[in-house]
Amino acid sequence: MRMRATAAAVSGALALSVLTGAAAQAAPGPDRERAEVPTAASVFGKKANSEGRTFKAAAAPKISKVKVNGGKDIVLGTTKLKTVSVSVTASHASGIADAYVYLWHGSTPEKADGVMWQSEGYASCEASSATTSTCKMSVLADPQWDLINSLAGSWNVLVGVDAANDTDFTWNPKAAKTRVQRASRLETNATPEPVKKGKTLTVKGTLSRANWDTWKYAGYTQQSVKLQFKKKGAASYSTVKTVKSGSKGALKTTVKAASDGYWRWSFAGTSTTPAIKSKADYVDVK
Repeated sequence: MRMRATAAAVSGALALSVLTGAAAQAAPGPDRERAEVPTAASVFGKKANSEGRTFKAAAAPKISKVKVNGGKDIVLGTTKLKTVSVSVTASHASGIADAYVYLWHGSTPEKADGVMWQSEGYASCEASSATTSTCKMSVLADPQWDLINSLAGSWNVLVGVDAANDTDFTWNPKAAKTRVQRASRLETNATPEPVKKGKTLTVKGTLSRANWDTWKYAGYTQQSVKLQFKKKGAASYSTVKTVKSGSKGALKTTVKAASDGYWRWSFAGTSTTPAIKSKADYVDVK
């Protein structure tokens, strides 16, 4: 049975201080200490050396599936913590006793510049057969302690699995990937309201996203955003034109008013920022 992870039930500054001994120096955001990541030895104890290679590869549990956040991107704003679900399906001749997970960002686990920890001391494992189990756990993500802007994008998922024989285990630093994104906001305002048919309608908006360095939302500039229109009574929107976001994420364009309907902006998203559609602004054309 693996050791109860010292930092499993804590997150942020506390988890960091437990692992680095740097409680007095730990700070949130850009000034935080670089997290040290756990090793196979710290999780599985004496049966693992520092590289986790004391087992015979043929006897190691096999990981068949890893799902993070239900298969969706992890999107975080500026203050609210998010509990991220993780499930690991694995098999071994003796069965599966436990599983362990954390998310990390960087070139290697040893050089990770971002880490998110498993919340529970042990996973909840349910057997589907004598050899196979699906183990569920969660990771707590805190944008004020765990993240800075440079960490948005692709993260690795490390998975450890302990066999029921209390001898064999798997330690895979890159068992899966997930994506951590800065939450987006998008607003629309069309004027004048109402407007005379054939006259100019000005549609403005703002595209912004979470800034994990300042814990505020800031404009997302130089992004292509579609202006879309849905005629009153119609079932769907159509794209009228595409505009680049300017200073502080500002959007602005003009169109000729032709009929009553709904105007909105639509952003397709990037690797670091999720797609979003604004709330519609209805304009009455006289």
